Amino acid sequence: MLKPFLEIGEIVTTHGVMGEVKIYPWCDGPEFLCELSCLYLANGSQPQKVESARVHKNMCLVQFEGVSDMDSARKLVGKTVWAARADMQLEEGRYFVQDILGCEVRNADTQEVYGKVIKIDHPAANDVYTIRNQQGEEFLFPAVKEFLVELCPEQEYVLVRPIPGMFEEQRSGDE
Repeated sequence: MLKPFLEIGEIVTTHGVMGEVKIYPWCDGPEFLCELSCLYLANGSQPQKVESARVHKNMCLVQFEGVSDMDSARKLVGKTVWAARADMQLEEGRYFVQDILGCEVRNADTQEVYGKVIKIDHPAANDVYTIRNQQGEEFLFPAVKEFLVELCPEQEYVLVRPIPGMFEEQRSGDE
C-alpha cells in the first residue's frame, strides 16, 4: 500500500534572521521540493504552509508561514519534512524510493523470492538496490532494464531476471 505522506528532506539549519530554514532534499533535487506549497512535520500530521522557497547551493531555503524569526526557525532544525503524495506528480512508470523500499524481490520466471529491497543508492546513471534475504545476507542488484522486469510498489513486489550467481553468497578465495 502506498503511503499518503513521504519523507522528502530534513531541516538542517536556519538561514538569516527572518526565520528561513535550509532543507536538505531527499528527492531528485531541491527544485522538486521548492515547487511544493505545503510541507508537513511529524509524519504528515503538522501542515506548514510555504510562503516562499528557493534553491541555494543544492539546498532549499524555505520561509514557512508563521515562522518569522531565527528563534522560531531554530525549533525546526533536525526535523524531517514530509510531503503529501497528492501534491507531487511523477511521470508514468516512475516511483518514489520509499515506495520501492520493503518490496519483495522475485524471479520473474520461477517466482523464487530473493529477499526485500532495504536500500537504494544512486552511484551513477542507474540505481543499485540492496536486497536482504531471510538469512540476513545482502546483495547488490543493478536496477537496469536487462535485469529489472517489473516494479509494482502498489502490490509490494519487484520482478527480476538475474544472471547466474547474482543472488549467491560471495565466497572468499581461501575456502
